[in-house]
Amino acid sequence: MPSHPLRRLFGSAFLLLLVLLLTLPVLAVTLSWLDFNQQAFAILSQMLQTVLPDYALTSLLLCLSVAVGVSALGMGTACAVTLFEFPGRRVFEWALLLPLAMPAYVVAYAYTDFLQYAGPLQVWLRASFGLQGRLLPEVRSLSGAVLVFTVALYPYVYLLARTALSERATHLMEAARLLGAPLSRRIREVALPLARPAVAAGVALALMETLADFGVSSYFGIQTFTAGIYKAWLSMDNRIAAAQLATVLLLVVALLLRMEHLAQKRLRFVSSRGGRASSADAAPVPLRGGLALLAWLVCALPIALGFVLPVLFMLRPLLRGWDQLLWSQFAGWAISSIWLAGLSAALATALALGLAFASRSRPSRLTRWSVQLVSLGYAVPGAVIVVGLLLPVGWLQAAAPGLGVGYWVTATVLGIVWAYLVRFSAVALQSIQSGYTRIPVSLDDSARMLGSTGGGLLARVHWPLLKRSVATAGLLVFVDVMKELPATLVLRPFNSDTLAVVAYQLARDERLGEAALPALALVLVGLVPVALLSRTLRSK
Repeated sequence: MPSHPLRRLFGSAFLLLLVLLLTLPVLAVTLSWLDFNQQAFAILSQMLQTVLPDYALTSLLLCLSVAVGVSALGMGTACAVTLFEFPGRRVFEWALLLPLAMPAYVVAYAYTDFLQYAGPLQVWLRASFGLQGRLLPEVRSLSGAVLVFTVALYPYVYLLARTALSERATHLMEAARLLGAPLSRRIREVALPLARPAVAAGVALALMETLADFGVSSYFGIQTFTAGIYKAWLSMDNRIAAAQLATVLLLVVALLLRMEHLAQKRLRFVSSRGGRASSADAAPVPLRGGLALLAWLVCALPIALGFVLPVLFMLRPLLRGWDQLLWSQFAGWAISSIWLAGLSAALATALALGLAFASRSRPSRLTRWSVQLVSLGYAVPGAVIVVGLLLPVGWLQAAAPGLGVGYWVTATVLGIVWAYLVRFSAVALQSIQSGYTRIPVSLDDSARMLGSTGGGLLARVHWPLLKRSVATAGLLVFVDVMKELPATLVLRPFNSDTLAVVAYQLARDERLGEAALPALALVLVGLVPVALLSRTLRSK
């Protein structure tokens, strides 16, 4: 028994160390303002007069436009497949999730290759109709970025809104119909208010992904905060400016995260007051004729714009340049991506399992606080994580040049895996905690009465019941790491390019035919969790 307090003390110290490592980037960016001297003030004043207004205005316009777009597409498609019956509805229920498999920067490459001045569409129009000059608006623009983000991110709103409507709106819609309310009023006064918290949560998630993006903004030349952070650090070699921009971006993301938490809390409150509709009450309204065609088009259009057309556009240069593809190098890129993703997924899953077990077995204030802090990691943009990791490296190098900290963080897998763990441990933690909710606490009490505690409880009782959740957590982290671009672009080890980095570099050099192969490989990898999610939704 004397070792029990020591073991608990050791566990608490290890937990604090783990949380410190996973929150260090945010702490470093925040603490960088403590060194706000005259030079930093001069840089901030210069940015306020030059680039900062452009970054703020562009990011604001982008976020507002994307919010409107994903709300309209997500809510429209969710209402169509949940409240109405029309040909193809069962297919659309899962097919509307397909754009989740498409990284936004891959969608940007595809549309640029097809719609640009030298692309096949404008060439065909000029040749067929004898026209001259540019016939379509420039795709590399703010409006082009809005289109890309909207068709790539609307599934966040669709998924949450569909869940809210299927659980609460259908039987209330039926009750309103029996009271004589017309269909338009039922949708306006019953369905839309019930789905509003879900839409707000989905919009917040989509905007966090928009602000965290680097591939689309850099490729399109959009002056967002993320692009400005990389430009300040890599092009201008000005870490003070990068830290200041990262802080501003972090504050915006914190506001969005707060908005998402409030929406989720309100969504749970509404869910607790309503029940799941019975099969009789939940029958969707059948549509015929023009209304059925309209519902079909509402669902088919975002799938075509967000998945089908980008895949076809990328297949065209891939097939045309089949003989020129870098197959031998592609194997190296794939191996490097799989190695980094596999290592990161294994470590993130192990950390998440340990945190979830500690939160369940010792539900103290420390464990709850630790889990909440780690859960915030996914909301932190990759650009902020990069700055937050490199700032302490610079401080340590200045204080102790002989330690070689810069080498270990930037020239080995240590830095990039650290960044992945900061960003994606929350994904694994959420999946494993979801698995724990299906294990009754009474099983733990029975196991303890039989002598199983600590690691024995985890190995003998929890692990057999958590295998599927742990596998799902590892798969989700694996796919997210494969698609991650901002942190990988800066922190990857030498001579270890990943598929995401190579696709970005080839597309930036206008070698879209060669970029199509790694880009489509990322899409194939992204289809795996989408298929699992679709299967889960169909089983409910």
